[in-house]
Amino acid sequence: MTADPATQARAFPFAVEGLRLDPLYDRLRREEPVLRVRLPFGEQAWLVTRYQDAKFVLVDQRFSREAMHGRDVPRSMPYNSTTGIVTMDPPQHSRVRTLVARAFTQRRAEALRPRTIEVAESLLDDLVAAGPVQDLVAGYSLPLTNTVISEVLGIPRDDQDQFREWSDLALSSAVSPERSEEVAGQMWDYLEGLLRRRRTERTDDVLGAMVTKGEADLSEPELIMLAMTVLVAGYETTASHIPNFAFVLLTNQDLLDALRGDPELMPAAVEELLRWVPLEAGAGLPRYATEDIEVGGVLIRAGEPVLVDPAAANHDPAAFGCPERVDFHRPENPHLAFSHGPHHCLGASVARMVLQVALDRLLARLPGLHLAVPAEELVWKTQQLIRGLTALPVAWRAATSPPKHPAPAR
Repeated sequence: MTADPATQARAFPFAVEGLRLDPLYDRLRREEPVLRVRLPFGEQAWLVTRYQDAKFVLVDQRFSREAMHGRDVPRSMPYNSTTGIVTMDPPQHSRVRTLVARAFTQRRAEALRPRTIEVAESLLDDLVAAGPVQDLVAGYSLPLTNTVISEVLGIPRDDQDQFREWSDLALSSAVSPERSEEVAGQMWDYLEGLLRRRRTERTDDVLGAMVTKGEADLSEPELIMLAMTVLVAGYETTASHIPNFAFVLLTNQDLLDALRGDPELMPAAVEELLRWVPLEAGAGLPRYATEDIEVGGVLIRAGEPVLVDPAAANHDPAAFGCPERVDFHRPENPHLAFSHGPHHCLGASVARMVLQVALDRLLARLPGLHLAVPAEELVWKTQQLIRGLTALPVAWRAATSPPKHPAPAR
């Protein structure tokens, strides 16, 4: 079917309320799975909501990220400053990705597990000592994720709080273009100096690997932009998912009881929560059709942008039975939370490990964990590209001898 480009476009993102998807998605998947949308800024785009259509767009190389350059891309922010690996196509994308992928293998993630447990335990010690009501966002998820991601990259401890501030600003839709440019410049200058030091002080971290293995293949700007992308994307997404997942558990007693009763369920639980919990408030970066391509019965013309909504795809009943239900025993779970194809998340293995450790230690160390305020009083972010809570106040009952056992391996 050829669609009329002048068709009335729907305003997008749709209603965002906590972690619930707009019910409109259910009807769109049935009746209008590929539709025209209008974001707050930029040109109109096509939005894909079905699982199979989403996978097709994410894999087919006729849809280009690189074609974003020089376009008024559809976006939620007033400025478009996205560059680096996320806007590359193969073979250039493959060349850059191969370098940093060595630092984010499953083996590397498991090697990081003991240190992640150590950091989580230390933070929980502080929460227990400070009790009886504490914020899991400020006191646990943010410092845990910031410490792990910073150590993976090789950011010195004294500079980690500064990087957390930069990351928050980089993903805020309320920041002016001028302030965004200033923050990007500060990050750039810092990383440029850090990479310079790595050339004389060899280290076993991502920045060290980028210098020793990447200088022959990557330019200095490519190295810096790659480091910025890994830092910002890796920190904010995982840091938001920890309280998001905890909120789901604390507002669904049967799920909480299931994990407390069988900690070996944790890897499957994390996968299911990754599927069920929407992360982005919108649909991420567009891909531009490089030729006329039919998707879901609609003809996308060459040069038109397409957005893939992974949350909508992850709730597609054609791909997941009873998608509205959180099921820790789901037999197959090929969700798109980490995307799919060439731009599948580099840090997926590390993110999975951190999420498993964060939830496992939280439930083991804080018996009787519960919300300290009614769920309806919690405040959700409204000026971030990532869904999440501004704070998650919790309480628990005292434990005489907190268990100290490692989280189950993935």
